Amino acid sequence: MRDQKRAEEIAEKRVELILPLLEKGLDSALARERKVRICQEYGISERTLRRYLAQYREKGFMGLKPKGKGSCESKAISAELLEQAILLRREVPSRSVAQIIQILEWEGKAKPGEIKRSTLQEKLSGRGYSSRQMQMYTDNGVAARRFQQRYRNQLIHSDIKYGPYLPIGPGGTKKQVFLVTFLDDATRFVLHSEFYPTLDQAIVEDCFRQRQAVSN
Repeated sequence: MRDQKRAEEIAEKRVELILPLLEKGLDSALARERKVRICQEYGISERTLRRYLAQYREKGFMGLKPKGKGSCESKAISAELLEQAILLRREVPSRSVAQIIQILEWEGKAKPGEIKRSTLQEKLSGRGYSSRQMQMYTDNGVAARRFQQRYRNQLIHSDIKYGPYLPIGPGGTKKQVFLVTFLDDATRFVLHSEFYPTLDQAIVEDCFRQRQAVSN
């Protein structure tokens, strides 16, 4: 019963994760931006995100439940699982052990509760992939660093955030608003932001035009 509840909780998190991509008539460019943001925010690969979408479209909520793999009482970690954990740590050195376990559970590679934090931490340290060791590699330039332009105005990012519900329109009907923001990659300086009552490609284009008008 406990494992079943945990599986449902994971499925609910996966639904919440892919929800922004299920909107009807979603523009392909905006969908791509959301996929990139989701992968960065949750620390998952685009391939994993595509699999979640495919599973949901095929089987709905049930398709997002992780498949059990053996008894959760085992304290050992299989060589295959350990290699997957190492790949996740190498992919993003700053990932915590808890995040690695969560991703493995989300992807159905580990049964909920199968991997203990202390056990995985010990195994990673033994293989040279503890958080402290990874930090040392990063400081020495061995691990991959996050991409960032060196100078301002070389690259500008746009991002969309879900805002609050505000009374908009006749009778003060509450509608959710969306924040569009343009940021400079090198400085992370916010160049321009606007709130909009709709969510489509037009609001990104309009915000860009507003930014141009202000800068001119």
